[in-house]
Amino acid sequence: MKGFVLAGTRSGVGKTVATLATVRALSTAGRTVQPAKAGPDFIDPSHHAAAAGRPSRTLDVWLQGRDGLRRTYARGAGDVCVVEGVMGLYDGDASSTAAVAAALDLPVVLVVDASAGMESVAATALGFRAYADRTPHDLDVAGVVAQRAHGGRHEAGIREALPDGIDYCGRIPPDDGLEIPERHLGLHGGGEAPLPDAALDEAAETLRTDRLLDVAREPTPPEASAGAPAATRGDRPRVAVASDEAFRFVYPATRERLRERADVVPFAPAAGDDLPACDGVYLPGGYPELHADALADGPALASVADAAAEGTPVLGECGGLMALAETLTTVDGETREMAGVLPATVERRDRYQALDHVELRARRGALTAGAGERLRGHEFHYSAAEVADDARFAFDVERGTGIDGDHDGLTEYRTLGTYCHVHAASGAFDAFCDGL
Repeated sequence: MKGFVLAGTRSGVGKTVATLATVRALSTAGRTVQPAKAGPDFIDPSHHAAAAGRPSRTLDVWLQGRDGLRRTYARGAGDVCVVEGVMGLYDGDASSTAAVAAALDLPVVLVVDASAGMESVAATALGFRAYADRTPHDLDVAGVVAQRAHGGRHEAGIREALPDGIDYCGRIPPDDGLEIPERHLGLHGGGEAPLPDAALDEAAETLRTDRLLDVAREPTPPEASAGAPAATRGDRPRVAVASDEAFRFVYPATRERLRERADVVPFAPAAGDDLPACDGVYLPGGYPELHADALADGPALASVADAAAEGTPVLGECGGLMALAETLTTVDGETREMAGVLPATVERRDRYQALDHVELRARRGALTAGAGERLRGHEFHYSAAEVADDARFAFDVERGTGIDGDHDGLTEYRTLGTYCHVHAASGAFDAFCDGL
C-alpha cells in the first residue's frame, strides 16, 4: 500500500482539516483510502474514520518500535495511506512525525500556513527539507499543501515559487466551516462535531489528487514475526470490553489483538448495560467524568466490583482507572460513587495533569507485564488520583508522571488500574489474555 505523510510546520497549522480533505478528495477520485495518525492520539483518528469509513491506524515509534510500527501500517488496507502527522514535522523527542516517516520511508507532504505569504511558503518548505540533514532521519519533503490559501494570483505565486523536487499538491481555502471545535481532551470526536460536507467538498476540490498519488510510494516492509499465537476456538476466554461514550479510547490494533486471542463481548456501561458473563474485563480510556451520573446509577460498575472481588482479572486504562476508583469528582464539583475496587478517589482538574510518552517497570508480576519487564505507553489526563496509604502499585515510573509521580498501576485482587495507555505491539494484551 503506497502512502505519504501530511506533516505540519507546527501545531495548529490545520493538519487534521488537510487530512480530512485529502481523504475526501482521494475517495471521490475512486481510491480506497486507509487513514493513519502519527502519535498516540485518539481524537484525530475518530475524524479519519468518519471520513474514510474505516478505522485509522496508530503509528508511534515509542509505543510500537520501528518494526511494530511497520506491521501496524501493513495491516491496513487500501490503495493509498494518508498519515496525519503530530505537532510540527520535527517536534517530539519520543516519536516525532519525522521519526514515523523515516521508519516507514514514506515521503512528506508539508502543510504550510499560506494565509499571509506566497514565496515564503516555498522558503518554508525548503527550510524544512534542508533541516533534515541536521537530524538522524533520512526524509524526503516531496510536496506542499497550502493551508488557508486563496486561488488566482495567491495560488499561482506559491506554485511558481516552489523549486524542482517539491510538488504543489493543492490548497485548502480559508473557510470558517473548516474549524473543528476544541474540548477538554483535545478536539471534538468525529462523531460529535463532523465538518460540514459542503465545506469539506470545497476543500477537497482544490487539492491535486494526481500530484498526491504521484508523490505516494510503498513503505519499508516489516520483518516477518509470528508473535503470540491466536487462541483456538475451544481455548478462547471471554473478555468483556466497555465500548460507549464513556470508554471510547481504544487503538484498532488492540481490538484486533483481543479478537485474535479471545471472544470479545462489548458492553456499554454508560448506556445501562450490565457486565456480561466473562473471564476478564477491559475498561479503556474515555470520558467517565462526562457520564458519571449514568455510570453511578447503572448496574455495570457494581457487577465489575463483584467480579473483581471474586478474582476476575480487570484492566482499567485512564478512564477505566477512574471508573474503578471509589469516587469520581467532576470539574463541577459533583462527586459520584464509582466501582470502589481500587483504594483511590479521583478528581477532574481544570488543566491537564500529565501529557507524555511513558515507560513503566513492573515491580512485581502484573496483568500486563512480568516482574522487571518494561512497558511503553502514553498518558494524557486531566484527573488526579488520591490513593490510600496502603495502596499497592504494580509499576515504577521510568518516564512520565503515572499516578503519584513515581508509581503507576494500582492493584487490588487481580485488578489493575493505570493512567498509561499501551498499544497491542507492547505485548501487554497478550500478557492479559495469557492470565485469563
